[in-house]
Amino acid sequence: MHKKTMEVPNNAAPLNNSSKHSTEIIIDTLIINAELCDGSGYKSIQQDVAIKGDKIIAIGDLKHWNATTLIDGEGLLLAPGFIDVHTHDDLEVLRNPQMHNKISQGVTSVIVGNCGISASPYQSDKAPIDPINLLGKPEEFCFPNLQAYVTKFKQIKPFINVAALVGHTSLRAQVMDSLDRAATPVEIEQMVLLLRSALEQGAKGFSTGLAYHNANCAPTEEVQALVQLLGDYSAIYSTHLRTEFDGIIDALDEAFSVGKKAEVPVVISHLKCAGKNNWGRAGEILNHIESNQQNQHISCDCYPYNASSSTLDLAQVTEDFEVYITWSEPHPEKAQQTLAAIAEQWQVSLLEAAKRLQPAGAVYHGMFEEDVRTIMRAPYSMIGSDGLPCDPHPHPRLWGTFPRVLGHYCRDENVLALAQGIHKMTGLSATEFKLNQRGFIREGYFADLVLFDPETIKDVASFTNPVATSKGIKCVWVNGQLSYENNAAVSMQGAGRFLTHNEVC
Repeated sequence: MHKKTMEVPNNAAPLNNSSKHSTEIIIDTLIINAELCDGSGYKSIQQDVAIKGDKIIAIGDLKHWNATTLIDGEGLLLAPGFIDVHTHDDLEVLRNPQMHNKISQGVTSVIVGNCGISASPYQSDKAPIDPINLLGKPEEFCFPNLQAYVTKFKQIKPFINVAALVGHTSLRAQVMDSLDRAATPVEIEQMVLLLRSALEQGAKGFSTGLAYHNANCAPTEEVQALVQLLGDYSAIYSTHLRTEFDGIIDALDEAFSVGKKAEVPVVISHLKCAGKNNWGRAGEILNHIESNQQNQHISCDCYPYNASSSTLDLAQVTEDFEVYITWSEPHPEKAQQTLAAIAEQWQVSLLEAAKRLQPAGAVYHGMFEEDVRTIMRAPYSMIGSDGLPCDPHPHPRLWGTFPRVLGHYCRDENVLALAQGIHKMTGLSATEFKLNQRGFIREGYFADLVLFDPETIKDVASFTNPVATSKGIKCVWVNGQLSYENNAAVSMQGAGRFLTHNEVC
């Protein structure tokens, strides 16, 4: 890749562009000679891209256009900026606005507030409850409403775009004195008011994490009362199912029923076949989804690993697969060991060891690789990292998800065609989450772009060395601003924007 700041001679007309894109315009950035994969799922073709301000203003044969900065992308591929549809970056974008763990993968936009946990609305004079504690420290939760969060976002100026879901567990924690029960009608009405306010302030939708203890006691009727609001705002219902283990079909049916009654799109979070008894069921589960897609809109996200990560859940303590402890408040010295090894050291059962370690975090090696591949191939599955930035020894998906899809699964394993892999992290994601004028390389769209080497792109993060920058990402633009190049942030402040359900703030 060659980069020059120069003025290109103007002696030829652009290809397939209207007169409004006159070559008399001096554009900010011109990217030439790269293979362009536009996010639609179609194969790449060599075309040049012109950027002025925050938009793509022309695509075609533009080598004779005037530009302040010329990027020669020969041998490289230009794609829309990747969209991480499943994150827990709510506070991370404020804490570390350069977002190196994401922008180094080519990610330009993230969806926060997944799994029923969101940083807003959430305030408490106590330590955040599980699993909201995954997001950050008590003093960081200072957002009584979404507008307060957006205001802080604009002050911080992160390097990536953010769209937000409102978490069910966060709502429960704001209005209920105890979360191990169903909400009362009065409490539900209070949650409805909080959710409505957030939707009016630009939230993309609502998420649940019904598998977690602090939401599991919520009956379907409580969830339905909240999801029912979403249709008025063209919003989305995203759910971490009540179970991803043996009862997954019933859990899917609950989600489908809730979404269908409210007439809103349903996104199944990190779809998987969890637990040894579930291994090999991916085909059955996808068939069930596709049968229900005949009557309603359903999609899902997934990550390219056969291990999950979260807080240490007593319900997932088992001898069937390895449970790896990433942190423990009462016993920090036991981190980075398996639960089995710790139990042996203490001469107690796995369950007793897990109880002693809590609160703690864990990686669960409880998935079957072929199921991961089958779900990834589904035409409606998007890519999301589900990374936990506060984990002191995070799952490698935090740093490696998107290059892993393109390098390992597309190039090396041929699980997906490269254009399909890109579509699952760009155009499909933007369409499902209604990110206007993003996710595709098209004239008039925002210039969120990533230039990478398809031959060398590779995830480096591993379970033993999880914090490692991926290889092969050359340049990343966010809203037209070159933000990442040569493994480092380029600009002094970010160009990221908060994305609402109907426009850009």
